[in-house]
Amino acid sequence: MSLYGLVICGGESTRMGTDKSLLVYYQKPQYEHVADLLAPLCERVILCCNAEQYKTFRTGYPKLADMPEFVGAGPMSGLLTAFETFPGNDFLVAGCDYPHLTTDELANFLHDTDKDLTAAAFYNQNAFYEPLLGWYSCSVGNALGKAFANGSRSLQRFLQAENAGKYRPLSEKTMLSVDTMEDFRAVKQALEAANDF
Repeated sequence: MSLYGLVICGGESTRMGTDKSLLVYYQKPQYEHVADLLAPLCERVILCCNAEQYKTFRTGYPKLADMPEFVGAGPMSGLLTAFETFPGNDFLVAGCDYPHLTTDELANFLHDTDKDLTAAAFYNQNAFYEPLLGWYSCSVGNALGKAFANGSRSLQRFLQAENAGKYRPLSEKTMLSVDTMEDFRAVKQALEAANDF
């Protein structure tokens, strides 16, 4: 069974005011940086994106635009499209707005995940899953499709219903999601300062 990496890029980025997947923390756009993090762990890595991003992204990684029937379902759109396009594969999912994410942390997550479960995700101190830092087995695709057909658009509620595995990362900072331009500038400044030492 193959493990495919999915970089979820397609958010509207309304609070940020610009496409979060295009932000640069590490000399390249986040969509490409996150793909590079997933690459050592996965057979192949795919960028899940909206139609506009599909036209503009320049990268060696394959791109997958949200299927029309799933558009508007938030992050679930990309995952549903991936299950539909690549059935029979497990997916390691990473959103593009986690600047402190590392390949080592993802490797620890995969190592600690009970593969008898249908899904698992990073789990924060407020007792919520981080659905865009997760592992989704091929066996969960049908259940996800049924949830969508029943009107659910929440991966959080889906993971709770599946009793998904909970992974607490070595550093809570890994789960820091950057959603505003102010946060972006602060994180970028901190990363640059750390690299100066």
